[in-house]
Amino acid sequence: MKMNRRLALITLGLLLPLVFTTGCAVAQNQKPAEQTLRVMTYNIHHGEGLDGKVDLERIATLIKEQRADIVGLQEVDKGVERTAKRDLPAELAKLTGMTCIFSNNYHHQGGEYGNAVLTRFPVKSWTNRHYKMLRPGEQRGILQLVLDVHGRELVFMNTHIDYRPDDSERLSNVEEIRELLKTYAGKPVVLTGDFNDTPESRTCTRLAEMFTDSWAAAGQGDGFTIPVKQPRKRIDYIWLSKGAPLEAKSISVLQSEASDHLPVIAELRFY
Repeated sequence: MKMNRRLALITLGLLLPLVFTTGCAVAQNQKPAEQTLRVMTYNIHHGEGLDGKVDLERIATLIKEQRADIVGLQEVDKGVERTAKRDLPAELAKLTGMTCIFSNNYHHQGGEYGNAVLTRFPVKSWTNRHYKMLRPGEQRGILQLVLDVHGRELVFMNTHIDYRPDDSERLSNVEEIRELLKTYAGKPVVLTGDFNDTPESRTCTRLAEMFTDSWAAAGQGDGFTIPVKQPRKRIDYIWLSKGAPLEAKSISVLQSEASDHLPVIAELRFY
């Protein structure tokens, strides 16, 4: 009886290191779990729909129905006369239950006008950069957030660049985006916004040197976002930095008359 017990203890002592070693090896070889994110870009036209009414509830409802995790918003008012001096970022945060980061680019009608980001993820840091202006006009900017996405850092940029037929301002903006990317080297970057140019333009051709166009990767059809009634141009984009552990699984243009642009939503794989 004593011999059997001694033999059993010896055997157990030999097997335990093997069990723990094997378990560690499996854990070390496991890849990070795949995660998906739902990202939206939406030029909300200061909340004014095709009916001329400023109605944030229909915008918030669309965001919630689409289960968006991060939303890049352009043309956002705060304290502006035309929107009754309302704080649209604060209202959207309350209506969606998301954190809203807003930054002013242009003082307008006694208030502020710029870009905003709604997010369900913790914001580790954020900053806004005003683009260099080559000629008089509306000041534009690019809002940048570093988010904690389930313990992993994700850089989210949101912008709205110049609209004039001459693309010199837009091309200058793209070069500033190129410089910004260097400050986030090694981090995955999602860039959303209204780029006021079409996919074959010089603006988008240069952006495609740094980013993957989510629509080109996963979209079906033309992806037109303006005008709302009879869309015939694609100028609203979700870009993913090249080499990042990100890819578009799906992307679609949503139908809504809550703005003069149509929103775009993508489901991204973060691996």
